[in-house]
This record gives sequence, C-alpha cells and structure tokens, in this order.
Amino acid sequence: MNTTVRNIVLVIAMILLVGGALSFINLEEPKKLDLGTFVSRVQEGKVKEIVIRGQKLEVVMTDNTKATVDKESNESLSELFKNYGIDTDKARGIKTEVKEPSGFGYWTSVILPTIIPFLLIFGLMFFFFRQVQGQNNRAMSFGQSTARETPKGVKDKITFKDVAGVKEAKSELLEVVEFLRSPDKFSKLGAKIPKGVLLMGSPGTGKTLLARAVAGEADVPFFHISGSEFVEMFVGVGASRVRDLFAKAKKNAPCIMFIDEIDAVGRQRGAGLGGSHDEREQTLNQILVEMDGFEPNLGVIVIAATNRPDVLDPALLRPGRFDRRVILDPPDIRDREEILTIHAINKPLAKDVDLQRLAQRTPGFSGADLANLMNEAAILAARRDRTEVFMTDLIESIEKVMLGPERKSHMMNEEERKITAYHEGGHALVAHLLPHADPVQKVSIISRGRAAGYTIKLPTEDKHMRNRTEYAEDLAVMLGGYAAEKIFFGDITTGASSDMQQATKLVQNMVTQWGMSEKLGPRVYGERQDMIFLGREITESRDYSESKAEIIDQEVDALIKQALETATRIIADHKPAMDAMADYLIKNETIERDELAQVVGLPPANIKNVLPEVESKKAV
Repeated sequence: MNTTVRNIVLVIAMILLVGGALSFINLEEPKKLDLGTFVSRVQEGKVKEIVIRGQKLEVVMTDNTKATVDKESNESLSELFKNYGIDTDKARGIKTEVKEPSGFGYWTSVILPTIIPFLLIFGLMFFFFRQVQGQNNRAMSFGQSTARETPKGVKDKITFKDVAGVKEAKSELLEVVEFLRSPDKFSKLGAKIPKGVLLMGSPGTGKTLLARAVAGEADVPFFHISGSEFVEMFVGVGASRVRDLFAKAKKNAPCIMFIDEIDAVGRQRGAGLGGSHDEREQTLNQILVEMDGFEPNLGVIVIAATNRPDVLDPALLRPGRFDRRVILDPPDIRDREEILTIHAINKPLAKDVDLQRLAQRTPGFSGADLANLMNEAAILAARRDRTEVFMTDLIESIEKVMLGPERKSHMMNEEERKITAYHEGGHALVAHLLPHADPVQKVSIISRGRAAGYTIKLPTEDKHMRNRTEYAEDLAVMLGGYAAEKIFFGDITTGASSDMQQATKLVQNMVTQWGMSEKLGPRVYGERQDMIFLGREITESRDYSESKAEIIDQEVDALIKQALETATRIIADHKPAMDAMADYLIKNETIERDELAQVVGLPPANIKNVLPEVESKKAV
C-alpha cells in the first residue's frame, strides 16, 4: 500500500514539474506587426531598436514594448527601408543589430513543446516497466533464504549470563561452544561434534534465548529463521531456500543456524490429516539431505527448537542429524528467583520487594511469564505515578498474568456478591483444613478475566509427582464452592461450572490414565491419538469393553461423590467460620494468606502453610 501511494505521488510530481517547465518555455510571445504598420512606426520615430534574425525582425519600441516583423528572406533591412521610402536620417537613428538564429531558441520555440509530451509518456512507461521488473525480480528471489543474520562481534550480545536456570541445558550446549571456539581440540581426538541440537521445552522456557546465547558465547555468526518461512505458494521454493540457507552458513562457517518451530516443516511424512503435502515434504527432504551431507567438523551447527517433539519425523532425530536433544524444563523456585533478578536489573525496586517470596508465589511460571510479570508490575507502577516498583504491584501483576485484568465494569448486585463470597470461601476453607492441600494464598471476590471471584492456592515447593491422596483432596477443594452454595443457599448456580469441568477431567485421568482406581487396577484405558494438523489431542479410541466402561463411570462417580462429601462435611462442621469469611469478603473483597487463619479462627491443617525460607542465589 505504501509503495502504491509513493508511486502515485511521484507521477503527480513529474506531471507538475513538466507542466511548470512548459509554462516557463511557452512565455507570452511578442506582438506581431505587418510591414505596413512597422514602416509607419518607423516613420513616426517610435522604433528604438531592431534585431535582425534571418527573415524575422525583433523590434523594440520607444515605450519598451516588443514586437516581431516578418520580412522577405532575400531582402535586407536597408532595401526594405528604401522600398518604403523611409528617410535615411530616421533609419540611422534606430539601433540595428544582426544576430544569427540560435539552435536553442529553435528547440525551445518550435521543437521542445512538441517533444516534451512524448518524453513524459516514455518516462512514465519506463517508470512502470521498472516497477513490473522489480516485481518479477522479487518473484524470482523467492528461492533465496530469508534468514536474519546476526554477525559476530556485535555489541550487547546475549551470553549464558543472560539466561537464568536451565543449568543442564547450558552444560550440554557448552560442548557446542567449545567446538566452535577450538575445533582442533576435538578433531585431534577423532571426535565429531553433533551436527544438530534439538531444543525441546514448553513455550516460554527460553529456547530461542538459549540458542542466541550459544552464538554469543562462541562469538560466531547467527542465522535465525522460522520453520514456516521455508514454505511458500510456489512449488520447490522451500527446498530452494533450504539450499540457499545452508550455502550461506557454509560460507560463514563457523556459525550457528537456528530454525525456530521446526515442527512447521519437520512433521512426520505421510501423516495424512497432518496437512502433509509435496511442498512441505520436499522442504523436509532437503533439510535431511543437507544435514546428512555435511562434511565432518565443517563448523556449522544447526540448532532447532520445538514444543512438539512427538510430531517430528523420525529421520530428523536419527544420529547424524538432530542426534542431541536438550530438554528445557520449567524453572524451579531457585531458577525463578534468578530469572526475576535478571528482569529486575533495569527496574527500580522498592525496599519491600522480596524476589524470593515472589518466586515462591509463582510455581509453574515459565521464563516468559516471569518477564511479563515484571513488565506488568512496572507498567502498573507507572500508571500509579510511582518512581519505584512496590511489592503490591508485583503481587497484583501475578494475578493479572494468571487470571487476567480486573473487570471493574463488572458490577455484581448484593445477592451475587454474597453467593460469590460463600463460593470462594468454600474453596478456601476446605483447602485450609485439609492436610495435603496446597496452602491458600489469597481469596477475592473481585472479578478477573471470566471469573467472578477466585481463590489462589499454591504449593510451597515444586512437585514433579503427586499421589492419590493429594488428588483426592484437590477434588474436595474444587467442589468446595459447589458444596457451600448448596448448604447456605439450598441451590446451586452456574458459578460452579468451571469447577465441575476441572474436577471431572482430573477424576477421568485418575481412573483411566494413572491407575488410581482399586477396581480397575494399574492399566491405561483409552488410546489417545494426537491429530498433528491441529497440534492437540482431540480423539480417544476405546480399547476396552462396555463392561469396563460402566466400571469407569462408576469409579468416576464414586470419587466425585467422595470428594463432595468431604467438602460438605468440612463446611457443615464449620459454618461460623464460613459466615465470618463471607462477611469479611463482602466488606473487604480480599483475604490475604496471613489473614486467613485469623478471619476463620482456625489454624491451618497443612503444616506447610508457612512457606519455608529458601536460600537466595545470584543469577548465573
């Protein structure tokens, strides 16, 4: 659009320029006189000067007006005066000058006004032909790689110091850095560095950042391209771009070539519903050929990133290609503190900010989530006209990242506020009084995202495995709001719909996937199939009989019923505590972790409700 507007402006400017030139060239011509009038003016003494240009006389009158007179070509001025009987004395009083006609005057007066329109037409045609030729050149350049190159020696390069956590991944990639720095060290021992390194991890765990850090540590050129940039509408373009990219990388060796989201072109061939087509498969085939055709220790390292390694073609993962796979796990509590420290470098933090406590309150957050958290806190502090970021800004930003912004326009009536207060209080009280439930951090009836209210409960430590008892208590906490509505209002609302969905999904996994049913035993029921085209699980084929399906339904119902009975018993036995919590929420809208035990008048059953101290550690 911008190019079209620029072309139109240029054409209009050319037309105005030519028009202006013509206006200067085509000046008003002098008055033309016949011979009789000219002779009479001479006899009257009104002619001051005559310039003879061939058969044309340029006459200047005594009043400085100009005129032109055409005479016969073979007749001189003196003969003209003699033939018309003009007195010799009057003729001598007139300044006379003879000039030859100039070529420039001829062009400007006769030929140029005729030629300029043709020149304008040819100029416009040339201009538009150039545009069309440029489009053709761009069309022919589709086969060239669109990779962005970061040359070596750039300022402010990213190194491992800028990447917190992922210690195992960095130690794996240190070998790549050492090879790029001193390849002879390996070649003398007959060692061959892996040609391809595949970074696998959840979104936001720092795969791209880590790849840039490897290039920064080794101080080598870095080529960055996305997997989707290989494939275009033209057949064979993807394979051509692969060849061009690898050719550029070999010329700049040693270097790092980074392919982000390689699953866009590296999905398993012949997957049918996976969107397989010739163009993508040709691109993948070219990648396989180029990686397998590398010379030993050529100095080109291919690093690829994906969060779906399960859909990649097996040929990509065989030895000689991406034979080294590096897994990036979500950061633990110490890693989170280090990441927060890095992202807090350019932000003025108040004295009350405790990054260790902030790391404890953000389990499950990825590096990108933590960066977003610090940025949201800085934006919030700026909106409040503060010069420093306070802990309250950071805590509020955690809730914004997890649940969304506050919905201040969502005004509830008194009845809805009361129901929401008892609903959220039910979640909080059950979690507060169950020994294996995660401790409650905050209860609020302020609307955020799609939730009318929310209860935040977070584990005190990072967990990688959980047992059946913990899941059973989680189910009771999920159904605490449902039980509270039924006990105190004798009816239920749509506010519990999300809780029931989460509880049902958790119970189904417990029964069919995790072997937590005594009747069904240690067996997985239902073969889950991933649809590569959509990139998510959408189908499950039944590999069990109808009788087993009936038992699965019975076990799901039994676990949900047991959890509901647990939540109902706890709430029914502590109605005064529920009333106190609901009244406090209606009045203050929020209960923090430190206030919960005082509001309900009951100590927490979970002895881990007091968060342990964790040693601070500087970012690496």
